[in-house]
Order: sequence, then C-alpha cells, then structure tokens
Amino acid sequence: MRPVLSVVVVSWASWLVASLEVDRQTSIEILFGMLGPLIPVIVTWVLVEQFFRRRPEAVTSLMVAGFAVKLVFFGVYLTVMLRVLSLRPVPFVVSFTGYFIVLYLIEALYFKRLFWGGMRASR
Repeated sequence: MRPVLSVVVVSWASWLVASLEVDRQTSIEILFGMLGPLIPVIVTWVLVEQFFRRRPEAVTSLMVAGFAVKLVFFGVYLTVMLRVLSLRPVPFVVSFTGYFIVLYLIEALYFKRLFWGGMRASR
C-alpha cells in the first residue's frame, strides 16, 4: 500500500502548490487533469500487487485487460472533461499529460521493484 500512498501524497501536494499560483478555474482544471491518471494508477497498482502475491502467472492477463479498460476509461474521461464540463483544453491537457507521464513512470518503477523482489524471493 505504500506506493499508493506515495503517488496520492505527491499528486495532491503538487496540485496544492500549483493551485497557490493560479486562479480558481485553472486550479480546478489542474485537479481534474491529475485525477484522470491518478485513479487508474491506484486501481492498477492495487490489483497487480494482489494478483502478483496470489497468482503471479495471471498478472500479464490482468495487465492486458487493464490496458483495454484504460483505453475506454481515458476516452470517456477526456470527452466528459472537455465536452460536458467544458474545461479549458490547455490547462487541463497540460496537467493531464504531465501527471500521466509522471504517475505511469512511478508506477513502472514500483512494478519493477515488485517483480524483481518477487523473482529474488522465489530463488
């Protein structure tokens, strides 16, 4: 659970710092740009960690299915944010893209540690 707490704390702290420097509307757009990538990263981490501990052979199948779900989720999320909520595209997309890259990089590093730790433990 530590990785989940880490990404949540880093994300919220960075949003709080950014919201001190921008107007209220931009702060909201940054927040929604952060939440889009943050939620799937948390769900993915929790599910992969549970599967890896119980059934490591099922992790690849889980990640492939998760990829398909994320494609749909991100399409719907972006559509809702930009068309339904009418967020301004530039602050929202810049925030979304930045958080997406950073959070998925952090997730990849945590997965590397999880998988390498599991491989060492099985030897």
